[in-house]
Amino acid sequence: MKKWVKRLSIGLGALLIVILLANFGLNIWLKTRLPQYIKNNTDYKVSYKTLDVDLTTGNILSTGISVNSKNPQNINVIGLQGTIDTLKISRLGIYDAIFNKQISSSDLLLSGANLNMILARPVDNRTGKKRNPFLFDNIRIRRGNISIFRHTKQKFLSVQQLDLFVENLQLTEESVENKLPVVFDRYDIKGRNFFFRPDNVYALKINTITTSNGQMKVENFQLIPLLSLEQFKKFYPKKTKLFRFTIPEMEFKDVLLKKNKISLANASFRDPNLLIYTTHGVPRKPEKPLNYEVNLEDVSLRNAVVQIMKPDGNKLLYARHLNLNVNQLRFDKETARGFIPIGYKSFLFSGKDILFSNHQDFNIGSMALNPKSGELRDISIVPGTSVSGKTTMDLVGSHIAFNINKWEFIDNKLNLDVKDILINNVKGTIRGGVNKPVKKAAPAGIKFPVIVRKVILKNSSITYDKGNQPLAFNDLNGTFSNIELNSNSHSRVAVKVNDYFLTTRSFSYKTRFYAMSTGPLRLDKNNVRINNFVMKPLVSRAQFIKMIPVERDLYDLKANQITAHGNWDLFSQNKYIDASEVTIQTADANIFRSKVPKDDPKEKPLYSRMLRSIKFPVLIDNLNLKNSVLVYEEDTPESLGPGKLTFSNFNMTVKNLNSAKAKGKPTKVDIKINCSFMNLAPLSVNWNFDVADHHDVFTISGRTVNLPARGINPFIRPYLHITATGTIQEMLFNFKGNPSGLNGSFNLKHKDLKVAILDKNNQEKKGILTAIANLVVKSNSGDLPEDVTVEDVERDPTKSFFNLFWKGIEAGLKKTLIGRNVDKTEKTIKNTVSKVKDVKQSVEELKQEIKSPDKKDEPEPQKEKAEKGFLKNIFKKKEKSGTE
Repeated sequence: MKKWVKRLSIGLGALLIVILLANFGLNIWLKTRLPQYIKNNTDYKVSYKTLDVDLTTGNILSTGISVNSKNPQNINVIGLQGTIDTLKISRLGIYDAIFNKQISSSDLLLSGANLNMILARPVDNRTGKKRNPFLFDNIRIRRGNISIFRHTKQKFLSVQQLDLFVENLQLTEESVENKLPVVFDRYDIKGRNFFFRPDNVYALKINTITTSNGQMKVENFQLIPLLSLEQFKKFYPKKTKLFRFTIPEMEFKDVLLKKNKISLANASFRDPNLLIYTTHGVPRKPEKPLNYEVNLEDVSLRNAVVQIMKPDGNKLLYARHLNLNVNQLRFDKETARGFIPIGYKSFLFSGKDILFSNHQDFNIGSMALNPKSGELRDISIVPGTSVSGKTTMDLVGSHIAFNINKWEFIDNKLNLDVKDILINNVKGTIRGGVNKPVKKAAPAGIKFPVIVRKVILKNSSITYDKGNQPLAFNDLNGTFSNIELNSNSHSRVAVKVNDYFLTTRSFSYKTRFYAMSTGPLRLDKNNVRINNFVMKPLVSRAQFIKMIPVERDLYDLKANQITAHGNWDLFSQNKYIDASEVTIQTADANIFRSKVPKDDPKEKPLYSRMLRSIKFPVLIDNLNLKNSVLVYEEDTPESLGPGKLTFSNFNMTVKNLNSAKAKGKPTKVDIKINCSFMNLAPLSVNWNFDVADHHDVFTISGRTVNLPARGINPFIRPYLHITATGTIQEMLFNFKGNPSGLNGSFNLKHKDLKVAILDKNNQEKKGILTAIANLVVKSNSGDLPEDVTVEDVERDPTKSFFNLFWKGIEAGLKKTLIGRNVDKTEKTIKNTVSKVKDVKQSVEELKQEIKSPDKKDEPEPQKEKAEKGFLKNIFKKKEKSGTE
């Protein structure tokens, strides 16, 4: 044998003997001297029955251990108190324990441990350094009863009958405050009466936890507030929510807690109950984003109950029988920035008896949702407790369903493409708010445009009521196609509906004075058909006169059918009407005006200006009114009933009715009217104006023939106390005007024209006045009467176009029937009438003296002389008369 081999063998043998002797000596020393050494050199008092240490492996085995802190008040070291039946440490890092004061081991076994642990202060006040953590590759606890307290003596964690196996466990108070309180790779746990207090607001309790083959089962999980709601508001005024959460049973497997990451699979929660109290607190803006990552492979909630309470104690949200299945649920920094702060692959959700209450109470009998579709049944919406000034709904609906083509997030914004929405059997009332709605900015978390391919409304009856003026649709059915929601230049949502189709069995609308209704109505982007339109007054004429402060027309309208064809858009911001034809069939219109109320002092614009004031493009190529009747009635304070004008068999054609806002389209409006005047004579009128002409110039011309003069008696007799006989063989007029007045020509061919002036009761004829009038009026015009010029007819801007038109007719009649020197003739007649009245007065005075000869002479007040020629009462209404 070589020398060096021999020497090596001797050396190794000697070293082995030294190690064995050292290990033997160390064990003897540990058994006899270690407790005293620990007592003298550490912060603990330790005793044990047996202790074996292997320096070569770092393994330690001890039994019957008792440990206590020498100074429980020292918060700079971990406080310990309790007993351990068996302690086994494998491969203890002795060097780190001695020189780095960091306890690390590959394996730790605690059997029969009954321990109370007080965590040290997170930061050493003497050095300013954070405490070094415990690092264990593996930890096993059998039959353990462990309680862990913070350095403030506040209970942090406790568990009884704990059987635990954990790989790579790390536990420090630093972890509790900044990351996860416990992190590990793999686990196996069983225990009872778990308690965990993460902060001063909540405590977490669990009755039992068991695991088997990586599957964990938790029974009676509770997250309990440690404060009442009033205490929470007082001590945490910036926090907005207080939670209470119970889960009778939950199961999951493959739990991983590492650094700031939580992951598990097949999580199942049975009968969870979540209660959230909200407050008026204003949350502080978080200084840092949440630093947790949560990955749940599959999550299932069964029969959950959720309640969210308002600060006033009423329910904001209540839902029960909730069921949810989510595949690959994820929460991290990336998802937290999105519109919905979680990510997922797919989900299924269902629930019953769902209530959401803001200023409206939304009730849903049942709901089912998934990423591609959704369904709601038995919906009701009723006003809440605080609805002052807001729009409210009182609706019920049997079914709402939708299908989604695309639902994804791009750059943390929701990209939504809806295939269709079905709304079925909705009935009730929407009441418009008094307050002006606030225009809210478009949501920042949505990627525009949002596309809705189709909305279908079926079998619904809806009323919109604002200011006690209900607008009702009965048996409403509709289809809206290709709806686009966009964010406009003002960052607000704009809606565009590319196609639609609506039908309703009937339509009604009530205002203060009218009830409007229709029969069947059909409306789409290119066609309108309305049957049996009716607009009836809700008040009598006498009531109407008392209710209005100034003059106003009262309408009574009917139309068998109204149709329209063309293109229009009434649902988007870019509204327009471009109709090729609008037809009103068999209308019956009665217009009543009383001159009893005061004149309306507001300026009345001409029709061209009124059309120009429409804010969006309007163009109707042809507007036709066919086979209709128009009756105009008017009374004055002195009249005995209303005067009446009747236009029967009324047919009107309007070309290019427009608002002068359709580029490249004609703006001149041509109106042609053919009718029967007073059911006696044909009347034709041509009227035109240019809407784009800001001077508002117009022309109007017309002709009537073979009109018996008695035909106008129903209009002039009630309040002018005049009747006429004879024949108007032909009347022609041709006027041109603007907002200041009109000029033109007038021609009247008449025969045997006579007038009769009646008393104030419209019964007896005043003979002398009638004779004088007929002396002045030309009773016959001859076969070829000349045109008379109508000029300088001024318009009262507070009167309507028709008032100006009537003034033109009046001026033409005066010049034709009296003569060209109208003013001189009227002055002469005025003097004659005054003399006639004076003669009558003298006769009356003589009669009175004969009857009472002894009566003293008393001055009689002189009767006011007529200030107006009587001819003005023939051809012109009194001061307040005339169509306005």
